Amino acid sequence: MNRILPFAFVGLGLIWGSSFLWIKIGIEEMDPATLVAYRLTVAAAAMLLYLRVTGQRISLQPRQLAPLAVLGLIATSLPIFLISWGEQYIDSGTAAVLNSLVPIFSLIIAGVILHVESVTLLRVVGVLTGFAGTALLASREFAARGDALALLGAAAVVVASISYALGGIYSRSRIQGTPRYVVAGGNLTFGAIYMWIYVLVTGADPALPTHLGSIIAVLWLGLLGSFFAFILYYYLLTHLEATVAVMVTYLFPVVGVALGVFFLGEHLDARLILGTTLVVVGIVVVSLRYDQIVRRWAGLRAR
Repeated sequence: MNRILPFAFVGLGLIWGSSFLWIKIGIEEMDPATLVAYRLTVAAAAMLLYLRVTGQRISLQPRQLAPLAVLGLIATSLPIFLISWGEQYIDSGTAAVLNSLVPIFSLIIAGVILHVESVTLLRVVGVLTGFAGTALLASREFAARGDALALLGAAAVVVASISYALGGIYSRSRIQGTPRYVVAGGNLTFGAIYMWIYVLVTGADPALPTHLGSIIAVLWLGLLGSFFAFILYYYLLTHLEATVAVMVTYLFPVVGVALGVFFLGEHLDARLILGTTLVVVGIVVVSLRYDQIVRRWAGLRAR
C-alpha cells in the first residue's frame, strides 16, 4: 500500500496540474460553458457507473440531495467554469498558479470569518506573500496584453479558488456520514445539470467538438481531470492525513507553468517565476500544521 501512495500523490498532482493546459486547448474551439458541460457530463457518467459497479447509490431523499446540489454549484460547476472563462484571457500557467490559492482562502474563511482555524502571525505573512505573488501575476498578464480583460480573467480564477475553498468548508461541515464517492457522484451530476442549464439559457453553442485536440481535452478533463482525480484524491485522504493529501496543491503551479511553456509556447519570464514562487511559499506557510510540528519536535527532544 505504501508503495502506491507516492505514485497516487504525484499522479494526482500531474493530472490536476495538466488540466489548465487542456482547458486552454478545449476553449480554442468550444465555448467555455460548453466545454465544462461536456467535461462534467463525462465525469458524472463515469462516477455513476463506478457507484453502480461498487454497489453504492445516491439517496433521492431531499434532505440528502440538497447538500449535494449546493456542493455541485460552489465546488464544481461555478469554479470550473470561472477557470475556463478566465483562460480565454490569461496563460494556462498563470491560471494554474492562481487556482492553487485555495488553501490561503480556506484559512481566511475558516480562521478569520468562521473562527474554526487558528490564525497566527506567520500564517498572516503567508497570506500576504501569496497575495503579493497573485498581484504580480495579474500585473504581468495585463502588461503582456494591455487589456483589462486580462485582469478580469485573473480575477475569475481567483474567485474560482474562493469558491473551491467554500466548497471544501461546506463539505466538511454539512455533509457527514455520506460515502465520499457518493458525494462525488452527486456533486458531479448536479454540476453537469447546472452547466447545461447555463448553456441553454445563455445560448452558448452546444455542438460536439470536432477537432481532435478538443475531443481529447473533453475526455482528458472528464475522465482524468474530474472522475479519476476524485478516485485518487479520496484514496489519498483514506490513507494519509488530510493535511498531507492537500499538499498535492503544491504541484499545481510547477506542473501548470511547465506545461504551458513547453506545449503552448507561453512566455517564461522573471515575473512569472517570482510570482509563482511567492504563491507557493505563501501556500506552504499557510498549510503547515505548526501544532503538529511542535509536538513532533518535542517528542524527538524527549528521546
